[in-house]
Amino acid sequence: MKTALTELVGCRHPIVQTGMGYVAGARLVTATCRAGGLGVIAAATMSVPEMTAAIREVKAATEAPFGVNIRADAADAAERAEVMIREGVRVASFALAPRRELIARLKDAGVVTIPSVGARRHAEKVAAWGADAVIVQGGEGGGHTGPLATTLLLPQVVDAVDIPVVAAGGFFDGRGLVAALAYGAAGVAMGTRFLLTSDSPVPDRVKRAYLDATETLVTTQVDGVPHRVLRTPFVDSLHRRARLVRAVRNGLRLREVSGLSLRALLGEARRMKASRDLTWAQVLQAAGTPVLLRAAMVDGRADLGVMASGQVVGVIGDLPSCAELIARIMTEAERTLKRLPPP
Repeated sequence: MKTALTELVGCRHPIVQTGMGYVAGARLVTATCRAGGLGVIAAATMSVPEMTAAIREVKAATEAPFGVNIRADAADAAERAEVMIREGVRVASFALAPRRELIARLKDAGVVTIPSVGARRHAEKVAAWGADAVIVQGGEGGGHTGPLATTLLLPQVVDAVDIPVVAAGGFFDGRGLVAALAYGAAGVAMGTRFLLTSDSPVPDRVKRAYLDATETLVTTQVDGVPHRVLRTPFVDSLHRRARLVRAVRNGLRLREVSGLSLRALLGEARRMKASRDLTWAQVLQAAGTPVLLRAAMVDGRADLGVMASGQVVGVIGDLPSCAELIARIMTEAERTLKRLPPP
C-alpha cells in the first residue's frame, strides 16, 4: 500500500511505531522496521551515547529506514540532531515543535523531519517552517494529549496543511487505518498497540496490567500537563498528595537516578520553564516523570510507576509479534477496502 508517507520515508507499510520512552529501543524498532513499518527510537529518555548505540544497533540489524525521537526543547537537541545526521538516520521525530533552524539543518542534511502536534495551529506553524510531515494525535492517544478527538482534529489538520499527515490516537487495526486514509491521512501511528507486542521490552507483569486494564484517565498530577495513563491505585494516590511537595520529591529522585548535579538540574528546569510556559511546580513534576515511567517500563513496578496508555488499551487482548501485528493490520485493511461499496 503506497501512500505519501511510504513514499516520503521509504517504509513498506503506512504504519508508524511511536517513540515511547523506555519502550521503543533498538529491539522494538528493529522488529517494526523488519515488518515493514517505520520504527522510531525513543531517545528522549536516553543519554547521547545511549542514543548513538541504539541507532547503531538498529542499523546493524536492518537496512530499513527508521526514526529517532528527541525533545525539541532539550539543551542538547542540536547535538543529538548532528548525531542523527552523522549516523544516517532517515527520520527525525519530535514531541514538541523544533526550532525553525533545527528543521532547516536536518532538511539540508536529507533527514525527514516529522514533529508530533495536537492542534491545527501547531501543524500550520511547523509546516510553514519546513517540516516534511506531521503526526497529529487526538485525545484518545496515550501520554501527553489534548482534548480534541482524532476524528475532529485529523480532518482539520489535513485541510490546513499541504504536507503528509499521519494520524495517531485510537488506532490499533486495519479498519482504523482505512478510516484514517479516508480522512486524508497518509498513515497511522500507534504506541499502545506496539507496546503490547512480544517484541516490546516491557516486563511481562506490566504488559499483563495493560491487558487487564479497562480504563484510562487524563491527569495533570503526573507532570503538570494533561497526560493519559492507566488508572491505577498509585495514580489515584497522586491526586491525594500535595502537588508541590510531590514535585520536589520527584525532582530530587530524578537527580539521584540521572546523576545530574543540582546546578545542571536547575538549569534544565529553567529551560523547560521558559520553553513550555510552566509553573515551577509543573517543571519539577515534569522533571520527575522519567522516574515514574522507568519504574513501570523498566523495573516492572506496575504498582509504583505511571503507565502511559491510549484508550485503545480496552480493546487489546493479545501480544503478537510486530510482524504478526503489521501483517494482520494490512490484511484487514485490504479486506475492509474490498467491503466498501463502489463509488
